[in-house]
Amino acid sequence: MFRQAFARSSPAFVAGTSALAGAVGGVMWSNQTEQQQATGCDSPPKTVLDMLFDISRGVHRIESLLAGPQQSTVSSAMGDDKRTQGIDVVLGAQWGDEGKGKLVDILSQDYDVCARVAGGSNAGHTIVVEGKKYKFHLLPSGVLNEKATCVIGNGVVVHIPAFLNELDSLNAAGVDYAGRVYISDRAHLVFDFHQDVDGRQEAKLGRHKIGTTKKGIGPAYASKISRNGLRVGDLQDWEYFERRFRALAEANMRHYPDLKIDIDAQLAFYKSVASRVKGMTIDTIEYTNKQFAVGKRILVEGANATMLDIDFGTYPFVTSSNPSVGSVLTGLGVSPRKLRGIYGTVKAYCTRVGEGPFPTELELSEGSPGLHFSQVGAEYGTTTGRPRRCGWLDIPQMKYSALINGFTSINLTKIDVLTGIPELKLGKAYKYKGQALPSMPASLEVLSNVEVEYETLPGWTEDISTCKTFEELPENCQRYILRVQELLGIPIRWIGVGPNRHDVIDRGEGWDLSFSEKD
Repeated sequence: MFRQAFARSSPAFVAGTSALAGAVGGVMWSNQTEQQQATGCDSPPKTVLDMLFDISRGVHRIESLLAGPQQSTVSSAMGDDKRTQGIDVVLGAQWGDEGKGKLVDILSQDYDVCARVAGGSNAGHTIVVEGKKYKFHLLPSGVLNEKATCVIGNGVVVHIPAFLNELDSLNAAGVDYAGRVYISDRAHLVFDFHQDVDGRQEAKLGRHKIGTTKKGIGPAYASKISRNGLRVGDLQDWEYFERRFRALAEANMRHYPDLKIDIDAQLAFYKSVASRVKGMTIDTIEYTNKQFAVGKRILVEGANATMLDIDFGTYPFVTSSNPSVGSVLTGLGVSPRKLRGIYGTVKAYCTRVGEGPFPTELELSEGSPGLHFSQVGAEYGTTTGRPRRCGWLDIPQMKYSALINGFTSINLTKIDVLTGIPELKLGKAYKYKGQALPSMPASLEVLSNVEVEYETLPGWTEDISTCKTFEELPENCQRYILRVQELLGIPIRWIGVGPNRHDVIDRGEGWDLSFSEKD
């Protein structure tokens, strides 16, 4: 799998070797590294990590002397893409808020279509462009690329007032979206009373609350599954829409006797915006597949993250959709044969909003790494403004996420936030009652009481915000990144070194497994 990547560039050898040491056997060099790991991988001076670091530095020096291929920067992220055509996907690999939108914004400059496929306005992506902050909840971040078309797929649940407000905000900011935003006629609608119901359900749970955003996402998906919901396309058949809306509203008021819905006022609003929504409503399944057929580049922006997946996450402390790779198929209407690059976005540490187990969580006490993450990383939810819980990077959780999604490379974000912490820890393994756990447990009781085995690495104090290549990073920063890569067995291609749009190092195609032998 890695051989062609090795042939493409010397740095790719380092990435492939690192991944092999973590996950792949059957190659002589890999077998030797595994023996080294077994005899003290974590003990200086002759660890696999030390060897990789030395090789990386040596390769860089040789390339400099020979004027060989240099690492590409973010400005040429995908511009010379010679792979077999396919749909690329950016997904959250932790509990959300990893920085997916930033990578989508960068990559979307080279894509023709950017799509959302699941969730709703409970998602929140923040992009900083020339010091100006853009916050997205329903729209793909790719809307900032004036050449890209944006698709909201059938798997998304749409709150029309929030959707129109987001478009109006773009207008106010001088972003021209006209003719570039399409919404699926099959996407289900979130109504104001869904949001009211969401809040009531959360309040009723008391101290056992889920920690939802109260954006009505769960109740809207419940209406969808109960087959009494309404879809965006229904707005174009007013008699049908009105009849279904009245029935749904009345059913909710019967279930919640103190819930008051002004049905006539709500209907008047939807009638007033039906024409505007119609201008953006299409069959996105047909549109997306036609775009693929004529060779257009398509990028999917995932919302939320794998550990919030209704099936794979820490249930019931999850969202109401599937933010993992399967949602691309069901929420956009494309074949799995059309997928190509699957990019897992990972913070250099870990955060979580809401309730539920969090094995590597840290206290937010004065002088603690947890408080450092919270303050330096500005860890407050884009959608709710709630402070995020913070902890060390959790490798077992990441391996689980990679197993489900099949990441072809990793986007490691906010490595700059770690600057200034003397010692860094990686949660390397779980134990429960003294026994090692082979995978992520489904039981929340078990997950809440696991003992995390940590590995300690030295930190750094140098400012990395202006670094443009991997080699410019401080040695200890490089070692941290290489160790994460080694443990995951997946190449790390993108490294976030600051909050702005272009504060990202792109290590190039040698660190992307979607550039495979068949290309």
